[in-house]
Amino acid sequence: MGTGSGNRVLLMPDRTAAEPYGREGLPLDQARARILAALQPLGAQEILPLAESLGRTTAAPVCSAAAVPGFAASIMDGYAIAGAVPPPVGACWRLVGTAAAGAPYGGVLSEGEAVRIFTGAEVPQGSERVLPQELVAVAGEALELRQACGANAWIRRPDEEAAPDQVLVPAGQRLGVADLGRLASCGIQQLSLTRRPRLGLLISGDELLPPGLPRGPGQIWESNSALLTALLLRLGYTVAEQKVVVDAPQALRDALQELAAGCDVVVSTGGVSAGDSDWIRPMVEQLGQVHFWKLFLKPGRPFAWGEVAGVPFFGLPGNPVAAAITALQLLWPALQRLEGAEMALLPRLQVQLEQSMRRGAGRPELARARLVVAADGGLWARVDGSQASSRIGSLQGADLLLEIPAELGKLEAGTLLWAQLLRVPIF
Repeated sequence: MGTGSGNRVLLMPDRTAAEPYGREGLPLDQARARILAALQPLGAQEILPLAESLGRTTAAPVCSAAAVPGFAASIMDGYAIAGAVPPPVGACWRLVGTAAAGAPYGGVLSEGEAVRIFTGAEVPQGSERVLPQELVAVAGEALELRQACGANAWIRRPDEEAAPDQVLVPAGQRLGVADLGRLASCGIQQLSLTRRPRLGLLISGDELLPPGLPRGPGQIWESNSALLTALLLRLGYTVAEQKVVVDAPQALRDALQELAAGCDVVVSTGGVSAGDSDWIRPMVEQLGQVHFWKLFLKPGRPFAWGEVAGVPFFGLPGNPVAAAITALQLLWPALQRLEGAEMALLPRLQVQLEQSMRRGAGRPELARARLVVAADGGLWARVDGSQASSRIGSLQGADLLLEIPAELGKLEAGTLLWAQLLRVPIF
């Protein structure tokens, strides 16, 4: 028996304690709801340039300061004329000047006058219509309409993109490519953004070895840190502090305390089950509280949620696929809540199973699959290879997480299933 800081005794885990959450664990939807209900946004803000804001979350609504583009502009190359009524075929005008983008015509058009105008150029005063150049004939300074021009005036309104004081992006929205483009077009140079949560990552295991070193008996190369760091980065978050620790109670306790002191969230992998070397959960119970552990899910049953010294704690499974899946399903929504972002979960769609599949019934499963689009537009799911939670290869090239109900064992080809789409939006 060892001792921690001060006079607190470092207790051994009670292996005889009754399971407080049921043999099967908590269903995924209930687990997510409990976690989100317990969290509040951090509330911290920072100002960043527009160019550094992709993927960040707005702390306040972003509004336009003025109308955009701010002037009536030609939608195409042609000729600006006076008058709102479509002119008849055979009508004529006298060319009096040119308007180009950034170089407007300075005068006022009168009836019977026309200005050569290019796409994006400001429409001259007195003009309410642009004639496409394909419809007219020009001889010197004379312009004649040869084809009917129709009702379209081919002029963009001064507030087509934005009106003064219009909300361009609401508070709590994660900024995408199109958002940044639109904000730039409205003259926005910097933004007030919410601060991202600081993540502390703890990897534990006596058998773990850094990649690149020769393996000894029973050792494996540690991959969870690379997998989770990359996954979080893809989702828009970075790991602020990381520790790889052996399965020793005092070392794990110290690591948990240090991460909690410097981070907004503590994430661990492994050590939350009920084995003799699973020390993480009892250490969390000493330093804070475990609100629940075990998920009714495959992969991902050994998952724990609680707090360490008041900091939210996520105990992910030790198997890498299970760690990645539970991070996506439970940690990612929590980080969004802490960041103050509008909640975004993976979109769902229905697909048919391309080939028959046999599994052990009893738990709902999130199986990794590829999306196949048939010639007729039908959507099919292709499951390749083992679905073992230790096999990272099942994540490679995965487009879908197939939602397989708990009661299904053998699935026939053509079975219709819901699936989560593993694709991030472009715009």
